[in-house]
Amino acid sequence: QVQLVESGGGLVQPGGSLRLSCAASGFTLDYYDIGWFRQAPGKEREGVSCISSSDDQYYADSVKGRFTISRDNAKNTVYLQMNSLKPEDTAVYYCATGCSVYYSGSSYYTRVRDWGQGTQVTVSS
Repeated sequence: QVQLVESGGGLVQPGGSLRLSCAASGFTLDYYDIGWFRQAPGKEREGVSCISSSDDQYYADSVKGRFTISRDNAKNTVYLQMNSLKPEDTAVYYCATGCSVYYSGSSYYTRVRDWGQGTQVTVSS
């Protein structure tokens, strides 16, 4: 049974950092593209970052230079390191098998099949 479990969310002040984790079970994560998405209240879910099965990384323009995606195959986990957080980063963050990221007029998309339950990130003073 495929399962994705996010953790690491919380309340942080503007300029702070958080590291989100996406732990996978039921499948070997490194064979898949893994995406991070977020959804703020009243807004559509958007792709934030993606790491492909070949470890190519993609970032939405809004987070490029601040967020870093990585994977630890031994732990079957993908991480999203988020630095210099802004109030507009406040959202529920989800990981998924598959990606949809728009960046600099281009995009990277692979079909999204499975979602985690999400973790809340709140950036506020």
